[in-house]
Amino acid sequence: MKKKLKVLMLFNSPYQKPRGYDYQEEFADPENMYTENDVCQALKANGCEVSILGLYDTLTPLFEEIAENRPDVIFNLVEVFHDKTYLEKNMTALLEMLEIPHTGASADNMFACSNKGLNKKILAFHKVKVPWFYTFYRRRKVWLPKKMKLPAVIKPLSEEASRGISQASIVDSEEAFLERVRFIHDHMDLDAIAEEYIDGREFYVTIIGSKRLKVLPLRELIFGELPEDARIATYKAKWDDLYRERWGIKSVYAGKLANGLEREIVEVCKRAYRAMDIRSYLRFDIRVGGDGKVYIIEANANPCIARIDEVAQSAAKAGIAYNQLVKTIIHLAKEIS
Repeated sequence: MKKKLKVLMLFNSPYQKPRGYDYQEEFADPENMYTENDVCQALKANGCEVSILGLYDTLTPLFEEIAENRPDVIFNLVEVFHDKTYLEKNMTALLEMLEIPHTGASADNMFACSNKGLNKKILAFHKVKVPWFYTFYRRRKVWLPKKMKLPAVIKPLSEEASRGISQASIVDSEEAFLERVRFIHDHMDLDAIAEEYIDGREFYVTIIGSKRLKVLPLRELIFGELPEDARIATYKAKWDDLYRERWGIKSVYAGKLANGLEREIVEVCKRAYRAMDIRSYLRFDIRVGGDGKVYIIEANANPCIARIDEVAQSAAKAGIAYNQLVKTIIHLAKEIS
C-alpha cells in the first residue's frame, strides 16, 4: 500500500491557537479563511495526510509540530507574521533552514518580488520593460525627478495585495507627487516607489513550472465606469465587492487578442520568470500601453490560489481542475527541494 504524503498546511492566523485546533469555524466562513479551506480540502482529495497549523506571533508551535510530526512537504500559505507583511520572506527563509520541501517561491524570490524597486531593476537588466521608476526611502530627501513623466503612480515599496494604493496614488502635479510620497513615509511608516503611469489594458498572467513552464490563460482587469485617469488596481478595486459592483470593475478571461499580442505577452512573462529564477508559480500584473509594448507592473510570488481567484480561474480555463492545481504545486515543491 502506497504511503500517504504527509503535508503540513502552514498559514497565518489573526490569533494564536494551540496545535491541534481545527479552524472548522473559520474555514466554514466564506468571508474568512476560504483559501486555506480550499487548499485543505484539495490536499485531502489528493490522498494526503494533512496537518494544519496557523501562526500569529510565535514560532514555537511550528518547531514543536516538526519535532513531533515531521511532514514530507509544507504547503506554505503564510503571508503575514505578527501583522507584518514584510516578514513573509523571512518565514520562507525559515522553512529553507528547516530543510523540508515547501511549496511556492524561495526566500530569494520572495525578497525580489516584495521589493518593487529591486524587482524592476532585475527585470530592466534583462531587457524586460518596466515603467520608469524611482525609490524614495524614509528620512531622505523627496523631490520630483526630472525624468519622471506625470501622471505617476506612488506606492509602498514593499507591500502586498495593493495595500496603500488608492486613487490618491495617481498624481499629476509636483505638489501631489511630494505629498503622496510623504504620506507613505509619515502615515504608513514605509518606503515608497514612484513609477510612470502606463495608460493601457491590464492583464494578469500566471506561470507555473520549473524546467518546463506552463502559462495559464490570460485574465484582464476591466475598469468599468472608472474615469480614464483613475484606472489602477487600488486596494478597493481588488478587495471591496461593493466598490467593484458600483464601478463595474471585474476580472475576466482576456479572450482572443489581435496581432500576436498574446504571444508577445507570454514570451515577455516567460523571460521575466526565468530572469527572476522562479521555479514554482507566480502571477505577473502587466500593462499593454498605447504604444503596444508590454510592461511588467508587479510580480506576485505565491499569489492567492483560492478557487475564486485569478490563478485557479485561469487553471480551470486551461482544463486544470483545482485539485490537480494543488497537486502540481506540491510536486514542484518536491522537484526543486
